[in-house]
Amino acid sequence: MATIRPFRGVRPAKEYAKSVAAPPYDVMNSREAGVMAEGNPHSFLRVDKAEIDLFADAPGIDIYDDRVYEKAGENLRKMITGGILRQDESAMFYIYSLSAGGRTQTGIVACVSIDEYLDGTIKKHELTLEDKEKDRIRHVEACNAQTGPIFMTYRALNAVDKLIGAWIKGHSPEYDFVSEDGVGHRVWLLPEPEIIADLQSIFRHVPCLYIADGHHRNAAAAKVGLKRRELAKLAKNAGHSEPDAEYNYYLAVLFPHDQVHIMAYNRVVKDLGGLSRAEWLEKVGEKFHAIPSPDGKPPDVHSFGMYLDGRWYLLRPKDGLIPGDPMGSLDVSILQNALLGPALGIDDPKTNKRIDFVGGMRGLGELEKRVDSGEMAAAFAMYPTSLEELFAVADAGKIMPPKSTWFEPKLRSGLFIHLLD
Repeated sequence: MATIRPFRGVRPAKEYAKSVAAPPYDVMNSREAGVMAEGNPHSFLRVDKAEIDLFADAPGIDIYDDRVYEKAGENLRKMITGGILRQDESAMFYIYSLSAGGRTQTGIVACVSIDEYLDGTIKKHELTLEDKEKDRIRHVEACNAQTGPIFMTYRALNAVDKLIGAWIKGHSPEYDFVSEDGVGHRVWLLPEPEIIADLQSIFRHVPCLYIADGHHRNAAAAKVGLKRRELAKLAKNAGHSEPDAEYNYYLAVLFPHDQVHIMAYNRVVKDLGGLSRAEWLEKVGEKFHAIPSPDGKPPDVHSFGMYLDGRWYLLRPKDGLIPGDPMGSLDVSILQNALLGPALGIDDPKTNKRIDFVGGMRGLGELEKRVDSGEMAAAFAMYPTSLEELFAVADAGKIMPPKSTWFEPKLRSGLFIHLLD
């Protein structure tokens, strides 16, 4: 059963919300972050990508340099002491709504339990990399805060929808702005103890939560919490109330599954493994039916677009190629196991330099561009992984292949911060 906990959020003063809010740290490089934050001293990129404030004195500084983490903590504290960010007086939930492309998803901003992550109540579907975990651990420790919420989902509940819907109708949003990418962001405060208690009671009957996006931040939050728990045990005679300590919980936004939108995560490959175009098409034909296509957009699950030499093809697996297990039947697994691995020798797409990944937000035109430029030899347009497929993999305790899901729109960082003490 899932635990959700109100918290005293550190968040922008109303007039600064739009200028503070920034894309997640991991969707851009340092140069792009610098361009985005240029002319905006309040951008939360100065906390999440603090190296941009060090470029003048240390051009090309490594993003894992100690000075970057020190600057992140310094910038966060300056934003708080300067009144750009303020901490709420009482613990509450927040309601966060994002609108884009005619769709809206509305979630509860709350803290969840590190113990429920460790015992599997909060389920994952991705592996994490040690260096990226360490990066987030160092960032949390330098800031003494979780600065970016984990994107989570759960099987939709009518009772939650009714409570949230009624609250939204009866109250004005605290924040209401459109970010530069065209996404609408609205935030409501929910401090009412009775409604908080009702939501907590409902979620106690939710069997599990699913991490959608933010696995590295999630793992880092758990490790920092466990470390602080051990330190607290050593100092328990100093008045620590360990079970209720903030470090036992971490920041998340919980969206009902029927509002979450997954886009395709497409693939591009640098070469055809020494095969000519004709030989490659023959190799493809061993496992797939390949027919010319006007645009390459996969119409349904287990269909793929392939762009080669200025032409699109629609690929469909031949009989017997689709396994019955949740992992093997994923489209990303089928393409990898039937074609990219055996035909191209791309055995590990996570580390192989001959493959790259293109988020669905960029569209199929980006795939054509990268092939037509000569940078890549072929592109593969995927049909989006579904939430039900994600649930099936997570429920089975399995891990999806790299770059299986692209969630859109992305949560903004800086709107909600959870201090660890």
